[in-house]
Amino acid sequence: LQLHHSGNYSCRGWLKDRAWEVSMPVTVTVHGVPPSGMSLSAQPPGGQVALGERLVLSCTVATGTGPLYFSWHQDGSGALLGTSPCLELRQVGDNDSSQYQCQVSDGDSVAESDPLNVTVLGERDPRAGADP
Repeated sequence: LQLHHSGNYSCRGWLKDRAWEVSMPVTVTVHGVPPSGMSLSAQPPGGQVALGERLVLSCTVATGTGPLYFSWHQDGSGALLGTSPCLELRQVGDNDSSQYQCQVSDGDSVAESDPLNVTVLGERDPRAGADP
């Protein structure tokens, strides 16, 4: 069932005397289920990605009736990073090391995932930060 299936339903049948008869209407109300049970996954697994490589974060919702609206955020900021179930960072940089969260709304309620830590792994010059 979908939310738009709510309404009044009746049936009609052909009787032996060749007349149609219609039943009393029955009201059917389809209720939405708010989104919950959200989980995040990363590719590569564990959210550890090499500098300049591609990272894909996926948000999965265990329950919830649609339509569902997704939004991605970094470090709890209000900045919107994406609006689909997957967030793709094509070439990660140093400032992409952070916590990422997905929010899902059904238009009435909002659910938020636990944060996922992303670590960008890059080669460091062993002399960086050393005293001359």
